[in-house]
Amino acid sequence: MKSSFRSGARLNFWEKCIYKCIPSCFGEISFENSEDKKMARALKWIKTSLRNLATKSAPFIKRIGELKLRHERSLEFVKHALEEKKSTMGTLETVKFLLTSGIVLDSANRGILEIVELCLDHFPELMWDKDFPKTLMTEVVNGRQVELFRLVNAHNRAPNLSRDIFMYSDLMEAVVKWQPERVPANVPGTVFLMQREYQWFKVLEERSDPSFKSLTAAQTKERGGKYWEVFIEQRKDLLKEAGQWMKETSSSCSLVATLIVTIAFTAALTVPGGNNGSTGIPIFMKKVAFMIFMIADALALFSSVTATLMFLAIVTPCYTVEDILHSLPRTMIKGITSLFLSLAFMLVAFGSALTIVLSEHLKWIWIPITLLAAVPVYFFLNLQFPQYVEMVKSIYWPRLYSPLKLRKKRGRHFNFRIYCTEVS
Repeated sequence: MKSSFRSGARLNFWEKCIYKCIPSCFGEISFENSEDKKMARALKWIKTSLRNLATKSAPFIKRIGELKLRHERSLEFVKHALEEKKSTMGTLETVKFLLTSGIVLDSANRGILEIVELCLDHFPELMWDKDFPKTLMTEVVNGRQVELFRLVNAHNRAPNLSRDIFMYSDLMEAVVKWQPERVPANVPGTVFLMQREYQWFKVLEERSDPSFKSLTAAQTKERGGKYWEVFIEQRKDLLKEAGQWMKETSSSCSLVATLIVTIAFTAALTVPGGNNGSTGIPIFMKKVAFMIFMIADALALFSSVTATLMFLAIVTPCYTVEDILHSLPRTMIKGITSLFLSLAFMLVAFGSALTIVLSEHLKWIWIPITLLAAVPVYFFLNLQFPQYVEMVKSIYWPRLYSPLKLRKKRGRHFNFRIYCTEVS
């Protein structure tokens, strides 16, 4: 069931980009006068032609297009079902049905964002129930559903409603509990998984009752300690794995960075074409390719030295919990970024050196050099770049902290006075 919606589709970085670019099959624009209708037909023909051309030339685009169509049809089916239920039973009875049937809570537990979103859009009365918002948020926290968390937060329109939700102690109980079976599939490493768990804890701790931070030993006896203590205790193995993962990764990356330092330093001393015997100036000094070589080689050297220092800063010290949660992931990101840059500059320097040496006899040599250099770039963009983007986003721009802005035309307007009259 979850795979029938966008939130359940496991797409990689490039598939997500293509998915967003494929036009929607629903919600066609209507035009009134004849000239606008002609324009609409022309635009529709152009769009259909481009779509057919893309699907025939690239079968994977057709597959993603069919997937998006299936998601849109599932969404339209849920919309129609909710509207049909509302027209036959009425608003109040439909709200009671959604509260008692567990459809919304089960969808939240499975991580189906679209069903929860449609139910809250069409029936905002759900958020005025005494227990439903707290139970819904508990399911969201248990499943570590980031987008659902932002959605439920955005629907807290009632005064002090968000305070009531986050003052609920079960939320803190849910966030400190470690559930390995619910680990997200898009987390690039154990250290970033631990970082995400820490972000969840901090978000709920900041919004929870301040007294939760200063509970006495008697009050926390049943739980086994204060929330932070239980959070760390249940993740001892994860913290150990995170430290080991960072050491092993940093050791491997520092070896590569050291090799690049050696190559770049040697290349700077033994320039392509050699030096003038009397003056010591490089023979190809006035060539543009030579200047590109020198600049790229210098940048490769400086980037690889920076990467080596960053990785050594991770390998050498003993770790504390605060290091793993704060400084070390950022140091790892900086080191990996410097390493990627040094590899790119090394490719540019190598290509420039070959061009300098062979261009006198083979004017077209830059073409195969460019094509060959594109091979590792392709593998990087396909294999490493998506993971790198996820790592950077999880550290510097976590979506958990960014509020969700609801669109203006969503569901219907909710009048609290009318709702209270209907209930009474």
